[in-house]
This record gives sequence, C-alpha cells and structure tokens, in this order.
Amino acid sequence: MSQERTGLRGANILLQALEQEGVDVIFGYPGGQVLPLYDALLDSPIRHVLARHEQGVVFAADGYARVSGKVGVCLATSGPGATNLVTGIANAYADSIPLVVLTGQVPTSSLGADSFQEVDIIGITMPITKHSYLVKDPRELPRIVKEAFYIARTGRPGPVLIDLPKDVLAQENVEPFPSDMKLKGYKVFGRGNNGKIEEVAKALSECRKPVLYAGGGVVTAGAEGVIRKLAEEADLPVVTTLMGLGSLPFGHPNLLGLVGMHGTVTANYAVDDCDLLIAVGVRFDDRVTSGLGHRFATKAKVIHIDIDPVEISKVVKTHIQIVGDARLVLEEVLEVLPEFTVPQVADWWNQLRVWKNDHTLSYDLDRLTPQMVIKCLGELASENTIITTDVGQHQMWAAQYYPTVHPRNYATSCGLGAMGYGLPAAVGAQIARPDALVVLITGDGSLQMTIQELGTIAQNKLPIKIILLNNGVLGMVRQWQKTFYEQRYSEIQLEGNPDFVKVAEAYGMLGIQVDTFEQVRSAILEAIKHPGSALINFTISPEEAVLPLVPPGKEITEMIVR
Repeated sequence: MSQERTGLRGANILLQALEQEGVDVIFGYPGGQVLPLYDALLDSPIRHVLARHEQGVVFAADGYARVSGKVGVCLATSGPGATNLVTGIANAYADSIPLVVLTGQVPTSSLGADSFQEVDIIGITMPITKHSYLVKDPRELPRIVKEAFYIARTGRPGPVLIDLPKDVLAQENVEPFPSDMKLKGYKVFGRGNNGKIEEVAKALSECRKPVLYAGGGVVTAGAEGVIRKLAEEADLPVVTTLMGLGSLPFGHPNLLGLVGMHGTVTANYAVDDCDLLIAVGVRFDDRVTSGLGHRFATKAKVIHIDIDPVEISKVVKTHIQIVGDARLVLEEVLEVLPEFTVPQVADWWNQLRVWKNDHTLSYDLDRLTPQMVIKCLGELASENTIITTDVGQHQMWAAQYYPTVHPRNYATSCGLGAMGYGLPAAVGAQIARPDALVVLITGDGSLQMTIQELGTIAQNKLPIKIILLNNGVLGMVRQWQKTFYEQRYSEIQLEGNPDFVKVAEAYGMLGIQVDTFEQVRSAILEAIKHPGSALINFTISPEEAVLPLVPPGKEITEMIVR
C-alpha cells in the first residue's frame, strides 16, 4: 500500500514549474538522488523518454531543441549520472543551443562530505553553462525554473544547469514562493543602433564585391526569411557556416555554399576577394578562418551583426559592429535600403560564375560513393525531412551534398564536434516532430559511440532511418594521417566492427545491406517506405576523402581540391 501524502513536495513543485514553461517531454535516466522526482513523474502529464546512457539523454534534448526551437530538458542523477552529461552540455554551449539540465545531488546535509556519488557538477560545468543553480530551498523552485528557461532561450541561447539535492525534491508540505525573476545584470539585446543601420546600407551601396556570411545566429533568430529577402533585393552572394545551413535554401542561385575548411572553392575565393563582408550570427571560428583572423577577408570592410557583444572583433577586426537580434537588425537594414543606391554587382557575379563553373563539387558516378548515397537520399526524401549527423567525413559530405532547405531540419555537432551525437539527436528530433521523416547520416566509428540508443528507438517505436556509411576506419583521422602524416596510419582500423544489419535486426529494425551503386536507390526507397525504423549499411571505400580541404594554418584560398 502506498504511503498517503499531503501537500506539495519539492518534486511536484518542480514539475509544475516545468509545465508552466511549456515543457512536454524530459529526456532522462533515473538514479538514487532523483527518485523523488521520478515518483512524481508518474502523476505528471510531462512525457519522460528513457535513454540508455546519460550522454544520450543530453544529446537527445539538444536534437529536440535544434529542430523545435524550444528549450530542451534533460535529467540525470548525481555523481556519474551528472558527469556523463558534461560532453553534451559543452556541445550545447559551443553551438548556442538552449537546454535546461536537471541533475540530482546528495542531500544538503551531506554536501561537501565526499558522500557517495557526490560531485560538484556546478564547478565542473561552470565554463560551459550560461548559468547554474544549486537549490537549497524547495520554495525557490518556481523562480529558479522561470529564470533558467529565460536565460537559456534569450540573447545568445545556451545551457543552464539546476542542481537538485534529494531532500529538496523529497520535502513535503512546501508552500512555493512566487516565480518573480531576479536577474540583476542580465541584458538581452534587440534592435541595432539606428546610425549603424544606415552605415550598413551606405556600405552596401558603395561596394562592388559584397558577400553575405550567415551563421547559426540566423537560425536561432529565425532570420532565414530576412536573409533571403536581403540577398535577393541587393543581389548578394551568400556563404554559410555549418551552423548556418538552411539560411538560404540549397540550390538558391545566390548561395555559394559552405565557407572554410571544407567549403566550396567559390565560397572561399569570394570571401577572400570581397570588398564588403556582412557577417550575421557568426563567431569567425577557426574552421572558417583557419585560426588566421588577421589574414581573413583582408580586402573587405567587415560588418559584424551578433547578439553576443563578446564576439564582436574577438577574432576578426570589424569596421561596423552591431549588437542585436539578427532578424530585427536585418529588418531594419531592409527598411532603410531603398534610400541608398543598389550595389553594382554584375561584374562580381560574372567572376563568381567563372569560379563556380571551374570548381564544381564532383564524384565518381560508376561506383558506390558516399556522395552519391547522400545525393540520392536528397532526391528521394521530401524537403521537410530532418537530417541529423554524427561527426567526421560523413558529416562534411552531408553538409556538401544534402539539399537542406529549412534551417531547423539539419542538426549536427559543430563547435565541439562530438562523435556519438547523431543517434540520440535523431531521437530528440523525432520526439519533437513525430510526423517528420528523420534520417541519421552516420559512420561506423560515430555510431558505436552511442549505439545503445537503438534501444531507445525500439522502446519508443520511433521510425528513424539510419544511413550508415561504413568504411571500417575512423575516416577523417585516416584522411589526415594520409594527407599530413605520410600515410603513417595509427589506430584507425575498426576491425572488430559487428554486422550492423544483424545489430539493427536484433533491435527490431529493418536492416539492409548495400554493396553496389545499383542497389542504392531501391534500398533508400525501401527504408523510407518502411513504417518503422531502418538501418542501411553502405559499404564504402576507406580511400574516399572529403574535399576541398584547407590544411591547418593555411589561408582559405590554399585548398586541396583533388
């Protein structure tokens, strides 16, 4: 017989506060210190998705947040449960993804005593969170939750951690305090400075070789429509970062492609030769600049629009700086643009078309290649298909060849580059958008990082499709060892790989083996039409390389192209 309870417990107050924030799902893994919360979840309308590892928990919440635009929520117990979240928290921090991370903690009376499964998770994660809370009074939970969600989703989004001692969750007959926020010193930037807006329009009217450079901040701000309008009205060429994929639809005539280490030749040449670079929602990371900020776009006047003032002129010296929301700032630019002369860019476009014609992305058409697999997937899947990827060669091939149309339909680990991200992120994406086709593009090395999440797919009956590009090696590491270390291959062979088709079948999935290029189209069609989950194992050559490639320390025009 269950024990009769009266009044509210801390755990109930927490769940009610989460409901107030619109939370409909928590990705979690139980343990001793969070048992009061798991007990309360039985009576809550919030759905709980049980992962198979805490890293899967946080990556799933990340994938949920990326494709939905909402704050992702994850939950783990204290000690190893909390520390297993660290990689995912760092990933969300690097890519500015809004998460609220709930961790169990030992009772307040045991804090600092080196108790069983006690770690200072706030201390550990302080450099990779926007803010953290250690809750010592359950009456504070409504305020803390309200603040945490506000901080996570506003300004430059990111993860916020709430550490929950067991006695705080278990305490009964709690009278919660009001949820009024007390955020001293937290400022959210919106519209830009009017004078600066006119400077942007004036610079546009005077330039002859402009480039619009779109990053993850465009996606976060929902500014893809404004970017497109600006690009079309001023006839601006557009390059994107990996985080900015979908800012302009794949195939749009103004889109030059990715810029940086694995960018297109045209995009890299354009950025190097432009006389005006309008950077929106980017941080000029080293995968774009090669870490050579002082030698990046040196011929250009640089305009930087970003919500985070810390990023302005941090890497690349900028001439016009605007701190503000990307969508709001670009809307203001569009409003004043008619007052200025339209930029004369016909000669610039002639040059860009020459580069584009001379340096198209290409691959062999008469054999099974990863590029062909991804291009075929793009032809067969609808434009609303959600793609998640892991990290490595397949990630870059997907970015180069998959026709991403909508920005929130592509989820990948960018700043941290965390292998193992893709499978749990696909879980989160499918939970967020149950009616969408969700496809994971992965490699045999990455898949085995979190392969246990196939159990999460099975338990929740998620119809996720997996495109496994299996070359039997750690492909990107092998490519670098071949290119930069005289083919001295060290610890990149994955000779113990399982039969992935049998693994998939063991989890109740449809498993398909593909060894020739003639089988590709029919296999992908079969997987898409299958009502449940499916895995296609494509056997590809370990010699396949991601090109173009800018070697470390080289300028973006110094590309290896074949």
